[in-house]
Amino acid sequence: MTTKLISYPKAKLWLAAIKPPMYSVAMIPIWMGTAVAYFENKTFDGAVFYTFIASAIFILAWENISNDVFDAETGIDENKHHSLVNLTGKKLLIFWLGNIFLSSGLLGITIISWWQRDITIIAIIVLCCFIGYLYQGPPFRLGYQGLGEILCFFAFGPLALSAAYYSQAQAYSVTNLAASIIVGIATSLILFCSHFHQVEDDLAAGKRSPIVRLGTSTGAKVVTWLSASIYALTFIMVLLGIFPTLTLFSWISLPFAWKLCDRVQKNHDQPEIISNCKFIAVGVHFWSCSLLGLGFVLSA
Repeated sequence: MTTKLISYPKAKLWLAAIKPPMYSVAMIPIWMGTAVAYFENKTFDGAVFYTFIASAIFILAWENISNDVFDAETGIDENKHHSLVNLTGKKLLIFWLGNIFLSSGLLGITIISWWQRDITIIAIIVLCCFIGYLYQGPPFRLGYQGLGEILCFFAFGPLALSAAYYSQAQAYSVTNLAASIIVGIATSLILFCSHFHQVEDDLAAGKRSPIVRLGTSTGAKVVTWLSASIYALTFIMVLLGIFPTLTLFSWISLPFAWKLCDRVQKNHDQPEIISNCKFIAVGVHFWSCSLLGLGFVLSA
């Protein structure tokens, strides 16, 4: 497998290192929180929304970059040729590049807080950043204990959607909280799927990821349950009257979930085949949550 990775053109390695599809993970919580706020309050502040989107992308860039730096320190990325540290050989430069992105993101959030004369948004986002640091940053490295998915759920689910909703409505919402659970699960699913192809490297570095703890076969079953829960929860929320009926548009994304579950069930113990399943999970996350938000907007 290493030989195949080394043979990749440099441009492909850089593209894999930057991970463009992953930045939808930053945008979706802002979209969802804003969509629910629009549904409930019929208000939309475009300047706040686009500033928040840009800031979220910068902050996620920091997290991805800093994770490469922290993983380089443990040696877990020794065979990861698309690591930014391995590509450049300049760990300190990459570390400070990540800090520049973090500062830029927090500056955008600070501007929103200044516009609104309210520090609530920046307080929530700073907490999200702290959770992001807990994931891989020393001395915590909670991701190495298999807690990454739990941290991911709260940072990209309830906390991020609360911040996005508050940025538009300066209030909180039960409906938004319900939507945040679905977004949190969909986001954690991406991280969960990223472990299947790197069990050997995780074991060698002492990382007890959920797939290391559960095994790939049980992990494949968990993927099915998590995927199903996204659609089941939406249906339940509609039945309870918490979500409008049009949020069932999210079910249009079911083919992506089916593809993910089928790929993982059939190939969970074949690293070379399963390595791209996290990008299928990104598709599940993007389309299910985008369409869920669209349902709220159209229902307004």
